Amino acid sequence: MKLTWARTACSHPALSGVSRAHSGELFAELATAWEAARESALRQARGGERRRAEGADRKPKLVFLDRLLVTLVHLRHQLPHVVLAELFEVDRSSVSAAIRQVRPLLSARGFAVPDRPGLRLKTLEDVFAHAEAEGLSCGSTGAETQVRRPQADRPGRRAFVSGKRKQNTIKTTTFNDGQGRLLLSGLVRPGRMHDQTAVRTEGIAEQFRTRPGVKAKVDSGYLGLAKEFPGQVSAPPKKPKDEACDGDKHAWRETRRRQSSARICVEHTNAELHHWAPLRRFTGRRDTYAETHLAIASLVSDRSAQRATRRRTSTELVLVRDTVR
Repeated sequence: MKLTWARTACSHPALSGVSRAHSGELFAELATAWEAARESALRQARGGERRRAEGADRKPKLVFLDRLLVTLVHLRHQLPHVVLAELFEVDRSSVSAAIRQVRPLLSARGFAVPDRPGLRLKTLEDVFAHAEAEGLSCGSTGAETQVRRPQADRPGRRAFVSGKRKQNTIKTTTFNDGQGRLLLSGLVRPGRMHDQTAVRTEGIAEQFRTRPGVKAKVDSGYLGLAKEFPGQVSAPPKKPKDEACDGDKHAWRETRRRQSSARICVEHTNAELHHWAPLRRFTGRRDTYAETHLAIASLVSDRSAQRATRRRTSTELVLVRDTVR
């Protein structure tokens, strides 16, 4: 296959997961950073400045555009490196090196902010500061991704066994702006860790304490957080006991339905992430999952930030004009 045909095929949105316009923007954004990282690695390898004139070295088989396309296709469909190497007529090691170089650049981009072009959120503190400044009611939920089972007798093997799914998983936390647009996804932790434990270790509770104006809707895994911050965090109600009256059970079902309807957009955000194969079932090394997750989430946030803001319906009473004279 000719190189131009491979580029044309991999740049298609069905393979890369992004539009051709979006991939062009990524190329313009990351090309300079990749070239600087490459020159820094070469300088460190040779132990000083280059001795030959620029352009005298051997040309790489994969230019940066090819490396970017290879990485996007791998992130989208989790294709083996040997398949992509056959497509571009290079050795498998060249594809592996390209993915190792481009994936950190994608993961370091951060998350796009709706209606704020050029601004990107990179930390949990950035998300809470943005939510407080904009008066947003955020949505938060946890997600699990199945990963490869560690080898027998390896220390810490049980740390990834999820108590809910009974599989080896890695958990992440996702925040959106209340309208299904991604603001942050990450905070990676082993699957055995409970969501409430993650609230303490990741600093989520501390952020609610220092920013009392931020409100959020969460799932049942964060009931402890809702009890600690009742005016800020909204969680599903606890199920009544079996001997409770029918009125209490009906009120519980109605309250739960309303709360689920209000935070369904958070589940839609997770569904967007699961369109990418590595976040459904990750088959790579577990130590590269966090970087892979951030790279995919940054691409998803670019797309979700372009969706128009829904107009909030007003609940203000409007007086009816008296037409009777």
